[in-house]
Amino acid sequence: MTELNALKIFIPAASAFLIGIAATPLLTHFLYKYKMWKPRAGKTALDGTQATTFNNLHAGREVGTPRFGGVIVWGSVLLTAGLFSALAALFHDSILKNLAFISRSETWVPLATLAVGAFVGGIDDFFETRGGGGLRLRTRLYIVASVAFLCAIWFYAKLGVSSVSILFVPHPVPLNLFFIPFFVFVALFMYAGGVIDGIDGLAGGVFLSMFGAYAGIAVFEHQPNLAAFCAATFGGLLAFLWFNIPPARFYLSETGTMGLTLSLTVVAFLSDTLSDGRGIAALPIIALPLVATVFSNIVQVIGKKMTGKKILRIAPLHHHFEALGWPPYKVTMRYWIVGIVAALIGVTIAIL
Repeated sequence: MTELNALKIFIPAASAFLIGIAATPLLTHFLYKYKMWKPRAGKTALDGTQATTFNNLHAGREVGTPRFGGVIVWGSVLLTAGLFSALAALFHDSILKNLAFISRSETWVPLATLAVGAFVGGIDDFFETRGGGGLRLRTRLYIVASVAFLCAIWFYAKLGVSSVSILFVPHPVPLNLFFIPFFVFVALFMYAGGVIDGIDGLAGGVFLSMFGAYAGIAVFEHQPNLAAFCAATFGGLLAFLWFNIPPARFYLSETGTMGLTLSLTVVAFLSDTLSDGRGIAALPIIALPLVATVFSNIVQVIGKKMTGKKILRIAPLHHHFEALGWPPYKVTMRYWIVGIVAALIGVTIAIL
């Protein structure tokens, strides 16, 4: 990696981190002044009943800790991207021109999905904090599927992508028109894993390792702008995590998880067959904490329907460990370790 490419990764990451750190006091003041948290504690289980175990564990933490923490992440990324584009336009004969990373081929779609997901998630968070219960799950799934469908059309019709890499399969698998529903499925699956935002520091740490992994993959696949975008997201997440470690100052919430999971999906596809890479093959490994979260929910629902009993004490999996008696910080730290190891294995799979 050349010195210039190294700077293009390090400087956006550092800039997003510093912007996030600087903006947090203002955001914190606003969130606490206007009490931007759930007005009532309590959560409903997947089958519509009261989540008694969860409520016993978390009722005291749901009220008094604001949502909207994801603003720090996506705000830092968007401001960093805009800042370097503006500097490149003003100083087009300097090195600053090479630090701009907004490009049609690599970062338009990740930035757009991050912004759209953040906006829709912000609406959900607003209604949640005002006592309206947020957007219905069906509505959020429909929006995610619609955004993913438009992205899939872009990949298929504009970029000519119709095949994907699959784990343990040496060559890309042609999907032809089925590429579109496959893309939508991956986006919905990743979004479903966003419920990992349930313990102080947990979601920030696992998303940090995922975007860090794809920054490395993008560098190896000679996609410097995509690498810079992932690095800026990494920096924004670092700033968020600085204030989200126990006791959390705010939660990532829907405005963070929807935008991050949508953009993660796009990044994985951009680093796949489009760049002669294996970004999708590596995704189940790199995003292992999200995958485990989704499957734990599926196992819980199927188990209750078939046997009438819960397989796990509580779903998703990270809350099951809490119910077993693990302190929240221990669950978080072990998830971070698993996430880092999974990210390293995923990068290895992608670059070999």
